[in-house]
Amino acid sequence: MHLDLSRVRALCFDVDGTIADTDDHIVAQVASLLYRVPLLSGRRAERLARQIVMGAANPVNRAYGLLDRLHLDGPFHRLRARIKQVRRASPGPAHGRNPEAADEVPHEMMAGVQEMLSLLAAHFPMSTISTGTAPRVERFLEHYGVRQHFKAVVGAQTTRRMKPHPEPLLYAADAMGVPPDACLMIGDTQVDIATGRSAGAQTVGVLCGFGTEAELRAAGAHMVLPTTSDLLALLRPAEDALGTSAVPHANLEEAMK
Repeated sequence: MHLDLSRVRALCFDVDGTIADTDDHIVAQVASLLYRVPLLSGRRAERLARQIVMGAANPVNRAYGLLDRLHLDGPFHRLRARIKQVRRASPGPAHGRNPEAADEVPHEMMAGVQEMLSLLAAHFPMSTISTGTAPRVERFLEHYGVRQHFKAVVGAQTTRRMKPHPEPLLYAADAMGVPPDACLMIGDTQVDIATGRSAGAQTVGVLCGFGTEAELRAAGAHMVLPTTSDLLALLRPAEDALGTSAVPHANLEEAMK
């Protein structure tokens, strides 16, 4: 499947696993729980935690897709928001941990992405499209000083339908002032690729998050890159100081053929 760079006039980024290093954050949380299990300390717990997180990614994405097809995604997110409000309003145990604390701690940004976004913003309008809440994404982008680069931050409740429905990308395209087929959707899961394809956009899968190369290609990705920061070498090679993939031993030239 061929990626036509001459069509690309705007960029749409997934967040978790694409520009935010969410998988490592979640793996660390799961591993901290597994440390309490006898014989599961150290690297053994971390390895099992990663297997659990990666194994859960596809069922979760399929669940989001099912909610969308049943038109239940809106009620689901309203219910989740209401539960959060109740939790915040209810006093917890004095020694208890805030159940929302993990969501408030900014995740790490993927290596090289902060610089990449600043460079690409000079040439392309950009948006983020996430199944998370827009305020959480806003806080993440502001924390790393890149919010000003994005024309739109599309979250779960920004549009009536959510990924993999095309509506979030159509909304972003309108905000950026370009037709949907001029957008490039960049993401790490089959849901991201399906969103772009259903809207008529081109798509790039990245392997730094939850999806595998086989899954992303099966979903119809026009290209698969080792990591998100490699997008700079694809779109603005003259501004890519590294000249190779940020992933050791990855063959960027082969991926870009």
